[in-house]
Order: sequence, then C-alpha cells, then structure tokens
Amino acid sequence: MDGSEHQELEGGCLCGAMRYVLHAPPRVHYCHCSMCRRSTGSAFAILAWVRWDDVGWIGDTQISYRSSPIAVRSFCGDCGSPLTIHYDEASGVATEEVAFHVGTLDHPGRVTPAYHYGVEGRLPWADCGAGLPERETEESWDA
Repeated sequence: MDGSEHQELEGGCLCGAMRYVLHAPPRVHYCHCSMCRRSTGSAFAILAWVRWDDVGWIGDTQISYRSSPIAVRSFCGDCGSPLTIHYDEASGVATEEVAFHVGTLDHPGRVTPAYHYGVEGRLPWADCGAGLPERETEESWDA
C-alpha cells in the first residue's frame, strides 16, 4: 500500500480500554529479539512503526515499563495487553517513532511485514508453520 492508498488503521487492547488510530502508513517488520519474544510471550513480534505525530490515542489506562536501557514498552493497565515499544531520549536511539504490536490492530491483514530484525535470535522453527496441517477456529471469541 503506498501513501496515496493509505487508510487510517485503528486498534486497541483486548478489553477495549485503550484504543488508537495510526494516521500514516506504518513500517512493518518481524522482530526476533529476546526482549520482544518475552514481552509478547511468542516466538517473535510483528511491529508497525509510525511517527508519534501520526498517532491518536483514546483511553487513559496505558502504563509503561522500561524493558532495557534503550526500550520502553506500554501496556493496557486494565487487561495487560502489550501495545507499543519506543526508544526514549536516554537510549540514544531514534525517538521520533513508536511501534505498535500488529496483533492489536483491528485489521492486521491490512499491513505486511517487509523484513526480519534480530535474526540472530530467531528460533529455528519460527517459520510460521509453512506446510503444517491447518484448521479453522471452532468457536468465536469475539464479543
């Protein structure tokens, strides 16, 4: 999707207390670093980076946690859903962007990861299961 086709992307936490809107197309990638694995409880994270100026927030239950000397992660204070990661002034790394976990988007299929980051930490079986048997969800978890 190029800038001329961009639709705003909306998302939020599991309980709905924190909602957001991304007003610009994000830069999306897989992250295999150990910090992302631990913070998501998964084999990797998929992150959508945008400038802070291109984010709109709704809700006030967001809490932050410094997960390393360079990274700050945010979560919903009610349900604990991981929402973002960013690098602050103390990190010496770029501070003008924030990354949202793609799984928190209302329509995550509208974005596509462009590359892998932290590949030295990639688990040998983390290939998204290509070739494994597939089965559909048996019941809906949507309210």
